[in-house]
Amino acid sequence: MIPRPRTLTPVTFRILVGCLALAALVPIGCTSKGSQPSARKGEGGVPVTVTTVTMRDVPIEVQVIGNVEAYSTITVKAQVGGELTRVYFREGDYVNAGDPLFTIDSRPLQAQLNEAEANLARDEAQSGQAEANLVRDRAQQKYAQSQAERYARLFQAGVISREQFEQMGSNADALAAASSADEAGIRSAKAAIVAAKATVDNAKVQLSYTSIRSPINGRTGNLAIKQGNIITANNTDLTTINQVQPIYAKFSVPESQLPAIKRYMAQGPLTVIVTPQSDTSVQERGVLTFVDNTVDATTGMIKLKGTFPNAARRLWPGEFVRVTLRLTTQSNALVVPNQAVQTGQEGPFVFVVKPDRSVESRPVVTGARMDQDMVIESGLRPGETVVTEGQLRLAPGIKVTIRSGRGTPSRAKTRG
Repeated sequence: MIPRPRTLTPVTFRILVGCLALAALVPIGCTSKGSQPSARKGEGGVPVTVTTVTMRDVPIEVQVIGNVEAYSTITVKAQVGGELTRVYFREGDYVNAGDPLFTIDSRPLQAQLNEAEANLARDEAQSGQAEANLVRDRAQQKYAQSQAERYARLFQAGVISREQFEQMGSNADALAAASSADEAGIRSAKAAIVAAKATVDNAKVQLSYTSIRSPINGRTGNLAIKQGNIITANNTDLTTINQVQPIYAKFSVPESQLPAIKRYMAQGPLTVIVTPQSDTSVQERGVLTFVDNTVDATTGMIKLKGTFPNAARRLWPGEFVRVTLRLTTQSNALVVPNQAVQTGQEGPFVFVVKPDRSVESRPVVTGARMDQDMVIESGLRPGETVVTEGQLRLAPGIKVTIRSGRGTPSRAKTRG
């Protein structure tokens, strides 16, 4: 009888598979160490990217964020009330000083002016009449005075009676009083003329307010009141005009920068360069024209303003800009890329590549930072080669392989 084959249970099958997998791994684990590639220290060198320490003139700058401010802002209001009969511009137009903006119905004020001018003419006529009366009364007074003197001599001679003498004297006195009254009337008429002229002048001024003109060169804003509406004097804002040529850029710097700013301002005007955040290709140059008289105690910042011609009208009131305040230019400064400078426990340092392609850790004193470069005050010499990429694998004395680009070895020689 042929024996029947034994069936494997699930547990027995899993044990068998595990043993086969373990047997497959044994040859790998038994491979000799001598068959693995060696990576001895310094063999081939650590690949790094380097650059040369250069010397050039470097601008010393302060870079912050600021925003543009109109040189002046005028809110146009009506100084007289009435119907707005005409608007001479469209919203957003540029206007010049003296250009007409609005016209208000002038008929009521024109009537007031006509009335004032008529009153002035009446007062001038009354003044002329008073002066004529004075001339007449003075002539009569003079005649009566001479008659009174003649009658006095006749009374003393006994030719006329006392009644006739006294009557002639009374007549002379009455005419003298009339002359005095005429002089007072003339003064009153002249005062009335002055008041009438003032009324006429005021009416002319009020009438001139019906024609509103631009007080500055600038750009108009939103038109708050449309043509045909009734406006109230000194109560209605018609539009706003912003002067944008020239224009301000205001910004704040830390108070620690204030001594340097004051020192360099004493030597001459400081240049301010602004770049709109929306278009970094545009740069506007101006000068620093304002330093606030107080440091903000809550933030430790001080406000400054630069003035710009804005000839092309690129700067817009309210927009944010990158501001660069140039203090001075440092001549013959040593410059390296920012990534070349590392920070250790003892301060900043750089890896310098020596002629034998070994590296040296060199402590340095850093200066101003400008874009992607940094000024080195001391610790390096012009022409030395410093590492800019690959510092994490370096230590003093390690050999390096110089790459011309990322991962590409270069045969260029290092400079001592």
